[in-house]
Amino acid sequence: MGDCGTLLARTMPSPSPSVLLVEDDDGFRTAVEESLTDQGYTVDAVASGEQARERLEVFAYDAVVTDLRLQPDGQGGLTGEDVLDYARARYPDIAVIVMTGYADVRSAVALIRRGAADFVEKPLPALDVLHHALDVALEQRRLRSENARLREALDGRDMGGVIGRSRPMQQLFEIIDTIAPTTSTVLITGETGTGKEVVARAIHQRSARRAQPFVALNCAAIPETLLEAELFGHVRGAFTGAVAQRQGRFEQAHRGTLFLDEVGTMSAALQAKLLRALQEREFERVGESRTTRVDVRVIGATHSDLQQMVRDGLFREDLFYRLNVIPLQLPPLRERREDIPLLVQHFLQRGGAETSPPLAIAQEAMRALMDYSWPGNVRQLENAIERAVAFGRARGRIERSDLPPDVAAVPQQAGTFSILLPDDGLDLEATVDAIARDLIVRALERTGGHKGQAATLLGLKRTTLVEKLKRLQLPETS
Repeated sequence: MGDCGTLLARTMPSPSPSVLLVEDDDGFRTAVEESLTDQGYTVDAVASGEQARERLEVFAYDAVVTDLRLQPDGQGGLTGEDVLDYARARYPDIAVIVMTGYADVRSAVALIRRGAADFVEKPLPALDVLHHALDVALEQRRLRSENARLREALDGRDMGGVIGRSRPMQQLFEIIDTIAPTTSTVLITGETGTGKEVVARAIHQRSARRAQPFVALNCAAIPETLLEAELFGHVRGAFTGAVAQRQGRFEQAHRGTLFLDEVGTMSAALQAKLLRALQEREFERVGESRTTRVDVRVIGATHSDLQQMVRDGLFREDLFYRLNVIPLQLPPLRERREDIPLLVQHFLQRGGAETSPPLAIAQEAMRALMDYSWPGNVRQLENAIERAVAFGRARGRIERSDLPPDVAAVPQQAGTFSILLPDDGLDLEATVDAIARDLIVRALERTGGHKGQAATLLGLKRTTLVEKLKRLQLPETS
């Protein structure tokens, strides 16, 4: 995915898991520290619960290994249970292993209920027991995180309106999850209609600024003479028609996110003023000399090649680098055709208020949607479905003829689907489901909706066909 692939690349090896070891016995602490280090862990060893809390306040460890019975530094010192509680409260996903010489069923159950991943008895019969418990705890932690991420992606998660389950979209979701918590400026590039504002909103919604304003401005939609005032505001009398003081978009987005679409259309003079606002987070309203400071995260977007515009002298190089801190390139719809059925269902369900239940769509129409190149991307697809709903509402079903003429005229591919195998792979499960859906619908169409006859055509039992209809969310007929 261009810059996305660069962002995802890992040129350095994964860091060793970090472990905070809390043990008040100096000899035993040294032995455990050396043993864990030999196993490839990065170990930070302390002698008390108080020291452990200080370390946890400033560093997010992957795991904590703590003795249950710790000698306090002073009155009211922290026990191993206190370390467990504090670590879990501060880092809910941290793995905590408790070492105790007083282990029994009751204490073990209590420790697990408090959030410990496991416990081991002291003195350890062999350090391998601790190694195994730690390895298992960290692997379970990794799998929980991985499963949650994959479950969201494979379910075709809707991340604030960003919908997809294809490989490019899974990569996009990973990037959004990575960059959303930061305050870095993002530059989103991609063809018209790929959903740049939707992605910007998703980044905002997953950031710490989610409760603050998200302010969007399409720079190409505002006349050049008014764009400066729209960005930075103006005072009364600053120009003809300025009858009152007005806040600009930067002020409106204070503590939140400002999305600037089509930044490549700005004039050279306005580019210079935007550069200063990005560098200093301050500006002057039109007609005013007083400086206004704001706390704003800026997300820019464009369908233009800004690097080529820099080479052509049409866009400031310093502004490009200031905007391009984190580049994010959106894939065109033709490179993620597996997502088209998911997007179609989303648009049909979103229009459910007008057509309840949502209209069905003939598989021949779906094939035409899958085969079309979509130069206008998701926005064009949405408009095509809106048109098709208007024409197909009366019959309760969208046919190929209800689609826009250029989409309906796409030559029908031989076979069931034209399956592309992109260089970075595809979602096999989604592709197989799409083929199965196509064959089932065609069999039902041929048999007039009779499930028994359709099952015979497909070499299935009738009950198996019914199960597949439910799993693939296809309407049942007779």
